[in-house]
Amino acid sequence: MKTALSLSLVLSFTMSFTMFASGARGQQASSATIAPAPAAPSPTQKHIEAYLRHLYAFGPDVMLVVGTPKATAVEGLLETTIDLTIANNKEAVKFYVSKDGKFLFRGEMSDMTKDPLAESRAQIQMKDAPSLGDPKAAVTLVEYSDFECPVCRSLHDVLRGLLPNYAGKVRVVFKDFPLEQLHPWARTAAIAGRCAYQQDPKTFWKMYDLIYDNQDIISAANAWTKMMDYAGQSGLDADAFKTCMASPEAGAAVNASRANGQKLEVNSTPTVFVNGRRLVGADAKLLEQYINYELALQKAAKPADKK
Repeated sequence: MKTALSLSLVLSFTMSFTMFASGARGQQASSATIAPAPAAPSPTQKHIEAYLRHLYAFGPDVMLVVGTPKATAVEGLLETTIDLTIANNKEAVKFYVSKDGKFLFRGEMSDMTKDPLAESRAQIQMKDAPSLGDPKAAVTLVEYSDFECPVCRSLHDVLRGLLPNYAGKVRVVFKDFPLEQLHPWARTAAIAGRCAYQQDPKTFWKMYDLIYDNQDIISAANAWTKMMDYAGQSGLDADAFKTCMASPEAGAAVNASRANGQKLEVNSTPTVFVNGRRLVGADAKLLEQYINYELALQKAAKPADKK
């Protein structure tokens, strides 16, 4: 699975930061606006930074900034964000630290009084995104994908075999999440998909199939030509498609989709949300398990709704 390696993965599995540097997402160009000077770090922030630098042998070339710890709903537990920058690659990761500054851990804190999937569902932006299937389907599957990612192609093949078994029950929504530093032609393909969608929403799925089916023969050198070719095969107006590919609107839509994925802490493709439940990768059995669980859950709730 292709991934923009995050600090959380490094700390969880003690991966080499050489891998982080080669796999992380390219940082966006910095703004001309001058940011206000940060407040002086507290003793707890300094202690966290020193601990991590010592644990992972970070040299002066690695920038590690520990955010100001903030209170959480759990008494005695604070939340902080750690920004790690290596060369031009940057990741921000949430950590928790005990109020006395003795314990640091990375994990998910769950409020068991709330629906654990509601927050994810609320954050997913599906407006103006390509969709396939009944909008009223019981299950909505949202995929954040990269057209050049081999595992995303595997997911495409899994869905091709799986969806006919759930006609009318599953809706698929596609979200662009190109990992540009790993995949040199992913953004070109993402923009092509957006241009197809803008011209004819249904035609997006023809482009979707053509790009994944021909992934092995597409390269950075021929991507533009291939996208024009696939647009023609899909029945799109060539001149309008070419104009769209060169305009900023489609690129802005791709950027917005990627930003939405980052808000959901997507850092690997494909990442799928099945009614808000996260799945990373293209595991057909697990995907089917999630779909069947949601269908059974809603079926069981129907008798109660009729009372």
